[in-house]
Amino acid sequence: MGLGRLGTVAPVTVTVIPAGKTNTANGKAKIVAGSGNAKLKVSFFGPFYGDYWVLDRAEDYGWAIVGEPSGRYLWMLTRQAQPEPQVRARIEARVKELGYDWGLVRVTDQG
Repeated sequence: MGLGRLGTVAPVTVTVIPAGKTNTANGKAKIVAGSGNAKLKVSFFGPFYGDYWVLDRAEDYGWAIVGEPSGRYLWMLTRQAQPEPQVRARIEARVKELGYDWGLVRVTDQG
């Protein structure tokens, strides 16, 4: 995410597709006041904003768990395309500790 004007960030999602090409989506995000910068309202499609909450992260920012309050959407974000098994196990355990269903985690195939 890039920096925006005060109280906002500019999320950018980049997906690598076959043949090494990329798809990029630029969004808008607003930091939710009083959240310690852990909760955002994010939009990639016009005026519609969704909750994007940083639920937990590694001390070194090597991984993060991001979701929204209903639990319908949950992502495991890591700096490594294929995190070490113990890192993935730690993230899975933390997701469950937070009361979320690990089966809802969206894991991106990073080949």
